[in-house]
Amino acid sequence: MEQFRSARPDIDDTLDLEAFEAGLNGSIVLPGTPEYAEARLVNAALHDRFPALIVRAADAADVARTVALARGSGLTLSVRGAGHSLAGYSTNDGGIVLDLGAMKGLLIDAERRLAWAQPGLTAGEYTRAAAAHGLATPFGDTASVGIGGLTLGGGIGWLVRKYGLTIDALQAVEIVTADGRLVTASEESHPDLFWAVRGGGGNFGIVTRFQFKLFPVGEILGGALFLPATPDVLRSLVPIAASAPEELSTIAFLMPIPPAPFAPAELVGTVSLVMMFVWTGDPEAGQAAIQPFREVATPLIDIAMPMPYPAIYAFTAAGEQRGLAVHRSRFLDGLDDDAIDAILAAMASPSSPVAMLQLRVLGGAMARVPADATAFAQRDAAVMALIITPFEDPSSEAVHRAWTETLHEALAARDAGVYSNFLEVEGEDRVRAAYPSGAYERLADIKRRYDPSNLFRMNQNIRPAAVG
Repeated sequence: MEQFRSARPDIDDTLDLEAFEAGLNGSIVLPGTPEYAEARLVNAALHDRFPALIVRAADAADVARTVALARGSGLTLSVRGAGHSLAGYSTNDGGIVLDLGAMKGLLIDAERRLAWAQPGLTAGEYTRAAAAHGLATPFGDTASVGIGGLTLGGGIGWLVRKYGLTIDALQAVEIVTADGRLVTASEESHPDLFWAVRGGGGNFGIVTRFQFKLFPVGEILGGALFLPATPDVLRSLVPIAASAPEELSTIAFLMPIPPAPFAPAELVGTVSLVMMFVWTGDPEAGQAAIQPFREVATPLIDIAMPMPYPAIYAFTAAGEQRGLAVHRSRFLDGLDDDAIDAILAAMASPSSPVAMLQLRVLGGAMARVPADATAFAQRDAAVMALIITPFEDPSSEAVHRAWTETLHEALAARDAGVYSNFLEVEGEDRVRAAYPSGAYERLADIKRRYDPSNLFRMNQNIRPAAVG
């Protein structure tokens, strides 16, 4: 404890750490200890924070104890699964970080197609385990992202058109609320809370176990078509992807072709529309489904092959690396010629040589769920655009933010809201934009009932509605 006291003498009297640690099944990490330098890091390197205490929870009881500690001390509480929050909410300066990374329990009932999963699991860990049974739950596009934050924000990924959002597979959660209770929320128990956690983020408690449906997903056709970055190719993306059978979900990146074994040296650095995809059906039918893209323009590189479903994560593995980057995103109702011209002009002179624009064409199963069925209310969104601008020199952040913001504003004419999981710290108006058609007001009322003091505020925060 002396190392902690010398590092943070201002809160010696705030926390009785010896008594707290004695009651834990997990462990704590303090400033000055050998583990602290690594334990405090998160994926988004812009958020270089120094929490006063990191709690590595082993179970729901540890979560409840940590909630009580934060409530009693008044210290900021951040919750971390895998630490991929773009806004940096999974860490803080001078507060408590509750690290759920050790809670990796997973029980799969293949016969009933149900899974019980703890929040420390990553999408890749869960997906590989489910694939052993020929099953999957729809998660995001990157293996190292934690299932907790991904799920609570909605979950848009490789199976979105076939099986919907991650929250559409969610059957129940066990969740620690602000008063320290462990409750089960489902359609039958605490249905208001269950509605809220399906898209409302970590505003309402800390989920210690998820129950998911599993779907049949065996061998897929997956890979990528590297298409020329021309107006005609961009113009064709939405019509072809949106009209394809729902077995096809795509995630396209307008980006320079990276050095890779499959990339001819003369193409490295060429800006391309890299159309990655998953087809959850017969591979021959999948080849027919992506053929219209090949007919618009001959691919510069064509990688389309049968593979186990988890293998698709190899195509986004580069995005897992910790580093500096700025992000802006929005849903769009489509891509018109003005947007396409702005995109191509921006990508012709990026602030960073590895800047990219991600475009996801949505619809399908995601769109068939009524808008008011879950807190995620933007079911009719046609396209999601995410600008990712990585960089190396911290002093150049302002330059990259300016370029990113200019491209983001160039797409504003087709704006259709925003996905909360892809927000940085952008203000209340942007949070409200993630919850249209009365969803924000409904969430604020539920927040008032479950977390009236806004203990859970390190998130895309929904403030409790005023009483009366």
